[in-house]
Amino acid sequence: MSQVTSQPVAGLDSGVASHLAAALAGDQHEFSGLTEPYRRELQLHCYRILGSLQDAEDTVQETLLRAWRRLDTFEGRASLRAWLYKIATNACFDALDKRPRRVLPTAHSPAADPQQPFAPPITEPIWLEPYPDDLIAEPEAEPEARYSLRESVSLAFLAALQGLPPRQRAVLILCDVLDWRAGETAALLEITVSAVNSALHRARVTMRQRYQSGGENIMTLGPPAADLQPLLDRYVQVWEAADIDGLVNLLRQDATLSMPPLPDWYAGRDAIVAAAQTKIFAGDARGRWRMRPVRANRQAACAVYQRDEAGMYHAFGISVLTIAQGQVSDIVTFLDPALFPRFDLPLEVSG
Repeated sequence: MSQVTSQPVAGLDSGVASHLAAALAGDQHEFSGLTEPYRRELQLHCYRILGSLQDAEDTVQETLLRAWRRLDTFEGRASLRAWLYKIATNACFDALDKRPRRVLPTAHSPAADPQQPFAPPITEPIWLEPYPDDLIAEPEAEPEARYSLRESVSLAFLAALQGLPPRQRAVLILCDVLDWRAGETAALLEITVSAVNSALHRARVTMRQRYQSGGENIMTLGPPAADLQPLLDRYVQVWEAADIDGLVNLLRQDATLSMPPLPDWYAGRDAIVAAAQTKIFAGDARGRWRMRPVRANRQAACAVYQRDEAGMYHAFGISVLTIAQGQVSDIVTFLDPALFPRFDLPLEVSG
């Protein structure tokens, strides 16, 4: 940004205005002080739109760069937060123009036969990614918001969200997650209020079809996070012991299992158990897997390590669990060791 001298923007708090004036004069430290408090919520906003932690991080960096370069265009008619959200949303739209939408294997191909070998992985950036809870720094949604914070970062919600066109996706997030008024959303997107209401209606219809069933979504059926620990402890024990009977007891009859970047996924408890017997737990599997509980997408999750011949355990994937009625209804294991540093996890642990 070219260095300019500016008077504080009218209408802003005097403290904010003085910092803004210093930033307008070319002080990057003052600019960082103004914008850093919004970084994490902007990153979560970008993640919801893009479905990728890496893409969200990159887009926030681009957002702050654009904001620095265009700071002299900030007129104070909206809050600094709203102005940053506008830049971030447009940066997300630009990113979506260059990338395919993110999905889970359940939306990519039919269920696989557990007796067949795994299909080759698809390494192109088409898969939804998990999001560490430690990076979620957004206040709980207002009571009037259609979706709570917990629900709005769940994998099921995000997977359905990615099926919306970009503008509908943004409108739904702004109105039904962040609880912005239609007029505020229209100003951000530079469209009319009637266009916002139309896009929101279409987005809600699609989300009811793809995310909700019978007016109730699966996330409302799960227990609060504090009540998940006993079930998660059993899950860890089952996998570390390669306990097929224990796995049967944990899973709902209609459970699903997927492992991106593998396109294969398995529908139903019987298919998951068959895949475990023939592949995951094949041979002498007791002790093959080491699990470490983590939190992702406000859901129960585990970091999965695989043992090598020397007895060391190496990063294998991050499993995110959906719980319904006291049983596991969905397991998504993201087979990507590069995710482990994002969760502040080591790449190796000893036996």
